[in-house]
Amino acid sequence: MDEIRPSSGAPAHGLVPLFPPGLQAIYGECRRLYPDQANPLQVTAIVKYWLGGPDPLDYISMYRNVGCPALDVQEHWHYVSFGLSDLYGDNRVHEFSGADGSSGFGFELTFRLKREVGETAPPTWPAELMQGLARYVFQSENTFCSGDHVSWHSPLDNSESRIQHMLLTEDPQMQPIQTPFGTVSFLQIVGVCAEELQAAQQWNGQGILELMRGIKIAGGPWLITDMRRGETIFEIDPHLQDRVDQGIETEGSNLSGVSAKCVWDDLSRPPDDEEDSRSICIGSQPRRLSNKDTEQIRETLRKGLEFNSKTALPPISSQKQSHERAPSRKDSLESESSAAIVPHELVRTRQLESVHLKFNQESGTLLPLCLRGRLLHGRHFTYKSINGDTAITFVSTGVEGAFATEEHPYAAHGPWLQILLTEEFVEQMLGDLQELNTHDETKLPKEYSWPEKKLKISILPDCAFDNLLQ
Repeated sequence: MDEIRPSSGAPAHGLVPLFPPGLQAIYGECRRLYPDQANPLQVTAIVKYWLGGPDPLDYISMYRNVGCPALDVQEHWHYVSFGLSDLYGDNRVHEFSGADGSSGFGFELTFRLKREVGETAPPTWPAELMQGLARYVFQSENTFCSGDHVSWHSPLDNSESRIQHMLLTEDPQMQPIQTPFGTVSFLQIVGVCAEELQAAQQWNGQGILELMRGIKIAGGPWLITDMRRGETIFEIDPHLQDRVDQGIETEGSNLSGVSAKCVWDDLSRPPDDEEDSRSICIGSQPRRLSNKDTEQIRETLRKGLEFNSKTALPPISSQKQSHERAPSRKDSLESESSAAIVPHELVRTRQLESVHLKFNQESGTLLPLCLRGRLLHGRHFTYKSINGDTAITFVSTGVEGAFATEEHPYAAHGPWLQILLTEEFVEQMLGDLQELNTHDETKLPKEYSWPEKKLKISILPDCAFDNLLQ
């Protein structure tokens, strides 16, 4: 439970030792921006996290920001968290490892909310939103980075708003600070519509944020969230969709995998061959992935998306790697994981002659993105079943570390299937799967087959997977 009260501000100089240095450092940056708001309203966790309370953030300060008329930035409320970084330095929450690295998780969250006409006090719902994100970070130990996306699947303020998801970016005013316990940066939450989230997933978050900066109602230069915004950036300016499509075409997609409804069958084996069948999730004891495989797929899905969950957040990690390295036609399944793909000695890798892939419609609509945005750029893409250990990874000939090869393009390691597709075959599949690009409801089931490649793909209604996965 939280309470709202004015903050006490910085204490007198003689009491500085009683004032936590990490807290003081963040207050210092806030005072730099808001010298006339020494005691802002603050949402405070009544029972601190380190005393068994449910809320990881000790405090969330709420400031009134006048904006910047010169940049056409409107007046808004500015929220700042305290608790993801190390406030105390005594190991009560975060392990203290010295001043040279990151303080705690290395960042605090901020949020900018449009101030409505006549509003005299900041709404407090953003504080609970920030606590929710903080709980995810503490429980999963997955940190956030600029450009990351968060699938929330619910209006951020529990209203009827279209703003139901989030992107993260550097706060435009708050500078990274050095504290006695390490460095702290400030990541700003930006509310987005479902269509904007999808575009960020299919292209990249930074690209969508840049488009939003150019539209005042969608955020403007400081990316201020307006919960009453009723139009997506693509409805405001339809040409922006062309920018996204062009970005995917030229730069590829940052989305390396999704959690999905999917199964695969080995058509090389008789259906009653229980020992070698890889008809996934049928039977009471499906085969388990090795720890190395599980870790590999988990890392691959770090930028992924939870299709069927409101409460669980997708694992999210840094996209810096793809931004910093030079464009390359070669990718590696090991590049996004500390665990190399080394087949477990108890589970042999099998080469398959023919496979049948089955996806629900939501997963199937991502196949063109998988092919055009990932494989044609020398990358890989993974579908991880939301039920059990099933995984399907598509790899291009430029991917290193895969156990599927050009000689044996279909290979299975337990319930993990890898499919290697040549550029020529990818182009052929894109032509054949063109109708999946449309957002119209396709009459299901839908089947695509490439007999010469011994590959079949079916798009099935959700109920088919409910039956298969029971």
